[in-house]
Amino acid sequence: MSELKDLGEGRYEGLEEIVAIARSVGWGAADILQSYYRGHTDDSSLELKIEEKKDGPVTAADVAANHYILQKLQEAFDPETFGYLSEETYKSLSEQTKESLVNTPWVWIIDPLDGTRDFINKTGEYAIHIALVHQGRPIVAVVVWPEAEKLYSATLGGGTFVETPEGAKTPIRVSSRDAIANLSLVASRTHRDERFNQLLAQLPFKTKHYVGSVGCKIATIIEQQADVYISLSGKSAPKDWDMAAPELILTEAGGQFTHFDGTPLMYNQGDINQWGGLMASNGFCHQELCTQASAILAKIDA
Repeated sequence: MSELKDLGEGRYEGLEEIVAIARSVGWGAADILQSYYRGHTDDSSLELKIEEKKDGPVTAADVAANHYILQKLQEAFDPETFGYLSEETYKSLSEQTKESLVNTPWVWIIDPLDGTRDFINKTGEYAIHIALVHQGRPIVAVVVWPEAEKLYSATLGGGTFVETPEGAKTPIRVSSRDAIANLSLVASRTHRDERFNQLLAQLPFKTKHYVGSVGCKIATIIEQQADVYISLSGKSAPKDWDMAAPELILTEAGGQFTHFDGTPLMYNQGDINQWGGLMASNGFCHQELCTQASAILAKIDA
């Protein structure tokens, strides 16, 4: 692999070779997940073995995909230089390792199966997230939606592309809809408390779609089927691995993804939770949407 270089001012050398490896890993992980999803009953090793945990269910598919992704990335990217932050292994890290990770400039952030509940319920709305962040910001991203047979990839400053298993790869952009009344919202079927429902009810979107995985939600924005996704933490919050890869594929496709106050999301900061209100959009009404959402929340919380 050619050397990855930080050229300063948000410019990097070597990203294309890195994203090519990440894309290959993404397709391989998709094959693993689909083997479990299809339920090959003739192979007992592919039983889901669902475990209900505090943060949601975990299956044998999560574990298998995670093992594959980490193995392939670590073969290509030296763990002495690159850190690895994955949903399936983070809790098992020692406090010393977690502290060391925060001080590592280059970190892979991975969700091997985003939308496990949708995977179990067979909605088809699950995804794989793989992102490389530098100093807390994503510079390479891959999101795979296996059941749509699509992989989305992006590099900082290089745009977003969508490809099929056959290898056809094309650039992709968000919609140009530029009035809030004409925008469509994509939201979670679950993970919505009463406070969030009140917020959504008071925003004047044309239509609302309900989709599982965050990666799938952002894909619907990139595919111009929706324009806005909102996340609002309550008792819990989305994690770094939920947002890092989807953020970059959206922003490189022309959209925006920020906190309600307009500040950027930061990753690998020690707290893996992304607290507060997060706004992802096609970019045309982004600031107005953030302002409206903040004002509505202020009244709800008064």
